[in-house]
Amino acid sequence: MVFAGTSSGGRRPASTLVWVIPPAAMAFCAALAVVVVPSGARATVAWCGVAATFAVALAAAEAMRRGRLITTLRTRLTAQETELRQRLVDQETAIRRLARELLPVAVTRLQRGAMVDEAMRAIDHAPRIDPDFDAAHELLLRSALETVRAEEDLRDAGQRAFVNIARRVQAIVHQQAQDVREMEDKHGADPDVFEDLLHLDHGNALIGRLADSIAVLGGQRPGRQWQKEVPLFNVCRGAMSRILEYERVDLHSVADVAIVGPSVEPLIHALAELLDNATRYSPPKTRVHLTAIEVQSGVAIEIEDAGVGLSEEARRRTDAVLVQATTGFDLNDLGETPRLGLAVVGRLAVKYRFQVSLRPSAYGGVRAVLVVPQDIICPTPAPGGAIARAAKLPQPKPIKRATPLPSPTRVSPIVQGRPGPGFRQNGAGLPQRRRRMPMVTPPIRVDSRPPAASPVPREPAGPPVQPGIWLDAFTKGLNGELIPAADAGAAAPDTRKSPGTSNTPNTPLPSDKDE
Repeated sequence: MVFAGTSSGGRRPASTLVWVIPPAAMAFCAALAVVVVPSGARATVAWCGVAATFAVALAAAEAMRRGRLITTLRTRLTAQETELRQRLVDQETAIRRLARELLPVAVTRLQRGAMVDEAMRAIDHAPRIDPDFDAAHELLLRSALETVRAEEDLRDAGQRAFVNIARRVQAIVHQQAQDVREMEDKHGADPDVFEDLLHLDHGNALIGRLADSIAVLGGQRPGRQWQKEVPLFNVCRGAMSRILEYERVDLHSVADVAIVGPSVEPLIHALAELLDNATRYSPPKTRVHLTAIEVQSGVAIEIEDAGVGLSEEARRRTDAVLVQATTGFDLNDLGETPRLGLAVVGRLAVKYRFQVSLRPSAYGGVRAVLVVPQDIICPTPAPGGAIARAAKLPQPKPIKRATPLPSPTRVSPIVQGRPGPGFRQNGAGLPQRRRRMPMVTPPIRVDSRPPAASPVPREPAGPPVQPGIWLDAFTKGLNGELIPAADAGAAAPDTRKSPGTSNTPNTPLPSDKDE
């Protein structure tokens, strides 16, 4: 077999000498034999020499013909071999191009929603080597793209089904959250009921986070959308409220920045997944530390636990999961026991440009760092630290007091001049002084209570006066009898009466101490 690059020119026989030299040599030998042999045998030797020379000439001519034929065949074979080698090289080049360039580009177009014919027209797939090979090449490419298209349709259908289920669950969770809050407002006065309602609200938030995770894996965003920026402190607290063991998380120093509205819910969800992993894979009595500091590229949020350490193989596996999130997940990737945490974090990190890394922690567990990019960070709307960023307490409502009853008035009769000793009875049968002076000052009605708008502390009321004591003292005073000091104090004219009635004495009102 002649390989490419070898030359067959050295084996080619001479064109003329190949058949001339052997007959000439034979003729020379025959003539020499005729001269040497006796004269009687010369004729026979001469005829034999002529025959031999002729035979040699024929053999030489045939050898030359066959040599030329072989040369022609060899040349043709060499050309065919060269052509076949070039075709093999071109076909190998076309196959490599198909595998490295055409298929990835076409599959990418299919994943973006293009049809098979559109993807075929968009790429220059014809190798132009041979019609048969070009047809086989196009058929192979079309078959591969149709298979990929069928798989993508099946995957999209599965994702849409999961997203629809997640949206339904989110709607139910949202309605249940509203109902629970209404019940909290209705039964908030009962501490036991209110505590149970808070527990139900927290469990409802956990179900909502699971539904959001399914939606994120389906290529959608989490359910809730924020319009305004939210302080990072509140974002961290919101992430803590969406995990089961939130009491184990210690929130340390947090950078005094805010997150723009569209990125608030994705960041809360990513932090909630990382916190859930930290609390789930660490001992129940250990603490999980959460901090957020400003760095050159944005804000670095660190989550450290004291749980199961991260080996080199486990770190490579988690990095592979985060990288695989860029291309999406299907049912086979999730496995029989789906672990959605890192998958969800990876999808959110790709979509919102978060930087997530997992490394061994100083506490013996795992240290997760999530870096928030600078362009989704803004100044906090409530400067002044965590206290200013916390929710403001409502102003204390004024204490509602019962509408005060009309206070009875005190009548102080002031008579100018010295009264006389006589008296008379009025229409009610009670004693009444007879006026001797024509000028009498009308009774002054003094309100015993200050206005409600400007309360003034009152003096403590004395012991209640029994009805009838003042009447006895009043009668004695009119008759000129002496009244002891104790009785005089008890019989002070602290008469109270309801408006619109006569001066009949009533039972004294209770003091402020009784109220």
